Amino acid sequence: MTSERRAEAVRQDRAWAMLMAAAQDGDGRAYAELLAAVAPFVRALVRRRCPEPDLIEDVVQDTLLTLHRVRATYDPNRSFCAWLAAIAARRAIDALRRRGRTRTREVRDEVAYETFADPAANNSDQASEAAGMVQALIAALPHRQRQALELVKLGDMSLAEASAASGQTTGALKVNVHRALKALRARLRGTEA
Repeated sequence: MTSERRAEAVRQDRAWAMLMAAAQDGDGRAYAELLAAVAPFVRALVRRRCPEPDLIEDVVQDTLLTLHRVRATYDPNRSFCAWLAAIAARRAIDALRRRGRTRTREVRDEVAYETFADPAANNSDQASEAAGMVQALIAALPHRQRQALELVKLGDMSLAEASAASGQTTGALKVNVHRALKALRARLRGTEA
């Protein structure tokens, strides 16, 4: 780096540090000016760390949000560019790690998102028929099993709430839900066979 470029970098760092200090004191105009000025700098930093172009803007935005969240921690006596570069580097590393974890656990399947033009593919008659069958099977359960299943599984109540509503103990609810599910599975296997 030439001495002229180094001097320009120092001037820029001081200018941004002054804007940040003003922003810390509540100057909204200075803060808006700072964010507009540092965005290209952050983008250049992130571009060096992220080989994936589709990730760059996400990391830039994450860096600017982090800057906003931790702006009170900036010390005006220190280099603003170094502080911001450290934030950008951490956000880039976090994004790359997150992307790596996602890729190891998720499978991309273009066919999975395919919709079909065939009217029979989106037939709600089959869904309503299946719902009616399930309702009939639930209605055929003994009262306490049906009540436990409706409160705990279908009503999304906790065991304590279902116990208060039904008068059954939590242990009895657990047993009745288990028995109800077992009976439904057996009946479904019997009707499918």
